[in-house]
Amino acid sequence: MDQRFVHERTGVTDDDAGLLDLVQHACFQYFWDGAHPHSGLARDRTGKNADPKNDLVAAGASGFGFMAILVAIERGWIERQAALGRIGTMLTALEQTKRYHGVFPHFFHGRDGSTIPFSRRDDGGDLVETAFLLQGLICVRQYFAAPAPEETALRDRINHLWHAVEWTAHIKHDEKVLYWHHSPRYHFARNVPIRGWNEALIAYVLAAGAPRHGIDADIYHEGFATGSQFINGRDYYGITLPLGPDYGGPLFFAHYSFCGLDPRGLSDRYADYWQQNCNHARINYQHCVENPHGYRGYGPDSWGLTSSHGPTGYVVSSPASDFGLIAPTAALCSLPYLPEEAMNALRHFFQLPQAKMWGRFGFVDAFSPTSGWFARTYLGIDQGPVVAMIENHRIGLLWNLFMSAPEIQDGLRKLGFSSPHLAAARQEILEPLG
Repeated sequence: MDQRFVHERTGVTDDDAGLLDLVQHACFQYFWDGAHPHSGLARDRTGKNADPKNDLVAAGASGFGFMAILVAIERGWIERQAALGRIGTMLTALEQTKRYHGVFPHFFHGRDGSTIPFSRRDDGGDLVETAFLLQGLICVRQYFAAPAPEETALRDRINHLWHAVEWTAHIKHDEKVLYWHHSPRYHFARNVPIRGWNEALIAYVLAAGAPRHGIDADIYHEGFATGSQFINGRDYYGITLPLGPDYGGPLFFAHYSFCGLDPRGLSDRYADYWQQNCNHARINYQHCVENPHGYRGYGPDSWGLTSSHGPTGYVVSSPASDFGLIAPTAALCSLPYLPEEAMNALRHFFQLPQAKMWGRFGFVDAFSPTSGWFARTYLGIDQGPVVAMIENHRIGLLWNLFMSAPEIQDGLRKLGFSSPHLAAARQEILEPLG
């Protein structure tokens, strides 16, 4: 594996490595032992002690699941051949899933691939969930790079799914912005343009680099990179936030797209994305330290606000919308950005009542120190990024895989990004010419 962009020092000690192995392996099991029994794809959520009694699987969570399987191979938790078999089963299920202009729905049936509506007017393609899925699939394609027939066939199957996505079908009329949802019945009635800083940068990079049905750069610049919640530049807790809503929004903004996109040295005309993500994480951390609402149990070792389960259902937490819920995924996925603070949080989570805090797939989804509530559930979109972002901090595995894809490099160049990965790729081209 190419190590050029691996951190010179990760700050991970031998003792830390054991804890990280334990947490990563437990989260990986969500996608291995806890996967849908027929398709092998990722359930949207599952219980602390038992699987749900349904066949619902999620596109985005499955993308993170593909990444987790690659980490498991590298860590020696599963054999390469077993992984190939499981990935083949997952690809068969995806090939049989109902798609809309090549775009996957948010939820679908794990046995027959039929769409399970996310909401009344969201019964068609979900472009952002599809982008998270493709992020994982492209990493798989880059990992299984051997000329062996089995790996060649796997790459061809992934390319077929990737090339079939019609990104331009998610542009309404002549507007210069991608739309999140499109339904064959309700069309664009859901009406959610992918605009302003959020978790969906990956969708624009993929759409720009797509070999077929791709978008022009102005769709990114006049669509995503606009609106009142894109450019920020204000200070929160003494920390400047380049992009995004006040206080940065939920921490998954710094995680979901960056399981594959390497933010180190990544920049465009709007921001340095390493600075953006580090400052966002620092603001989130500092909010929990200063704890303006006086919630019990917040502090330097107990922090992290993002999407999670709560006592009354799914919630999206942030410093601007703080419900007193700590989600372990928020701190753990921020290990690349705040390594000392994230490791302190990890150790603290192990000091909490383990009968309530830990289960078959690791730390529960969230807890409320103020009320004493602990989730009895896991979410796929919280479990998967833990495996990916910890591994990226440790050896840069998924960052190196994703950024090595020629289409991703093309998309980033098209949108005006700079990255050490792009410079290295250009140098590799020039060296033979010299």
